Amino acid sequence: MSDSIHRKLERSATGFMLAIIAAASVGGIVEIAPLFTIDDTVETVEDMRLYTPLELAGRDIYVREGCYACHSQMIRTLRDDVERYGPYSLAVESKYDHPMLWGSKRTGPDLARIGGKYSDFWHVAHLNNPRDVVPESNMPSYRWLSTTLLDTTKLPLMLAAQRTVGVPYTDDMIENAAVDAYGQAAPDSEQASEVTTRYGEGTQLSAFDGVVTNLTEMDALVAYIQVLGRLTGAAYENTAAAEPMPEPSNN
Repeated sequence: MSDSIHRKLERSATGFMLAIIAAASVGGIVEIAPLFTIDDTVETVEDMRLYTPLELAGRDIYVREGCYACHSQMIRTLRDDVERYGPYSLAVESKYDHPMLWGSKRTGPDLARIGGKYSDFWHVAHLNNPRDVVPESNMPSYRWLSTTLLDTTKLPLMLAAQRTVGVPYTDDMIENAAVDAYGQAAPDSEQASEVTTRYGEGTQLSAFDGVVTNLTEMDALVAYIQVLGRLTGAAYENTAAAEPMPEPSNN
């Protein structure tokens, strides 16, 4: 009986097309319906902060170099994930990510909680030549980041673009984006205090690549890596088995 129905369906172009539409509609509903309840599923936290201009630039470099293709930023609720990487990822932690980089591919380890785990010096050495710190690594080298100056002229436009999709950057943040990028990577400069005023006392100020005389793409990428998992401490709250959020580690 079922073979007969299947044969008739395949011989009817209209019927077969309607069957395809019906099947595709089910998949579409399953993916789209949850978006109507997104406000109920994303947590609300008071300590969530924005990416600084330098961190946002580093995120762009992270995407540009395809880092997301080998590293996920999504710790599952599975026990082995939590024991290896830390508290599982919350939706609110990607609240200001456009696009979000959760992913599922793990050629390398998950980076959702990598911020503060290693020093800036370790990350610079790792990016210059991964085998220097992880002998078995198959990750490519990114030596040119240390010698490529960061283009800060585009930072105000980057923040303005983020604001159009809902990230609450203020006019003051947009106007001072380039100055704040420099200030975050020059902790002893006059501009450094302005960064913490605009983005919070928890903002990490550091000579990320070890040099304060210029601002490089290495500064930006390390700044971004060091903030992963540290935009909010929500994942560490009310979790009996969780350790406190690690303090940032500098050179």
